[in-house]
Parts: sequence; C-alpha cells; structure tokens
Amino acid sequence: MGQRDRRDHDANRRSMITAHLPSGYVPGRLWPAAPLVLPAALIGGVLPDFDLIWFYLVDDRAVHHHRYWVHVPAFWAMVAGISLPLVALLARRYLLAAAAFFAALILHVSLDTISGDIMWQWPWSDRFTHLVTIPARWDNWVLNFVLHWVFALELVVWALAIFLYRRRP
Repeated sequence: MGQRDRRDHDANRRSMITAHLPSGYVPGRLWPAAPLVLPAALIGGVLPDFDLIWFYLVDDRAVHHHRYWVHVPAFWAMVAGISLPLVALLARRYLLAAAAFFAALILHVSLDTISGDIMWQWPWSDRFTHLVTIPARWDNWVLNFVLHWVFALELVVWALAIFLYRRRP
C-alpha cells in the first residue's frame, strides 16, 4: 500500500481524541447521586482506550485497537447482562454506579463510531461500522481530525462537561 493509500485507509479510523473522559463525566453528573457513580462513569468513559497500551507497547500497531475486545459493544453487553443482575442482588447500593459505568462505556464506543470504526455487528460479523469518513488531506492525522467538522462534536462534549462542572453544588 502506498503512502497516500495508507493515509486514506487509516483516515476513517480516527475517533475521539480527548472527549472520552468528559463524556464519562456527563452521565456521572446527570445520574442520581449514589456511592461511586461519578468515579465509575469516569472509568467507564476511558476504559476502552486502555487497549492503546497493548496496541503500542506489545502489538506494535499490527491490529487496529478497535478490534480488541474492549471496543466490542457485544462483549460489554454480555458483561453488563451478567454483572448488573449480580450487583442488584449482592450489592444493591452500587447498582447505579455499575449502570453509570456501562452507560459511559457504551457512550465511549458510540462516540468512536462517529468517525472511528466499531464492530457493532460482532459476533455475526467482524466488519467495522462508522458514520463519517474523515478524508486524509494532510500528512498528519491529527490535522485531518482537528480540521474536520467532527472535531466540533468533541468540543461540544467538553462544553457540556464544563457546563455541568460549573453548575455542581
């Protein structure tokens, strides 16, 4: 694959860069007050990107990090389907925190779906789904993303999080 072809191939795989932590903050603040809701939502908002450690340090970027299990919605649906009833049964006071964790996590992969690729059809298909392709116009992928209208959505997430932070009691 040539230089330009590789940039075109990789360009549509750029998802949110900085909005995942504030996107976890939003449901954490909007959820009813309960023990550990905000920390759980913050962790859920960033947990899928922990795979970047493996992606860069172990896998040498051989497989796009959105192919790892932490970016597969069906995996988290299965985990939530098992853990939420268990939390409701065994530790009910943490049920809202657990629900906020999974809500923020699904928000993470939903935001990644805008311009990044997520395997929403797994296990029936390993095909990626994305809504918008960001064309490779510049050699630097960050410029391609920041100068595309999709980046404005990231700024909206930040603005909402800052608004909620400033309104906190």
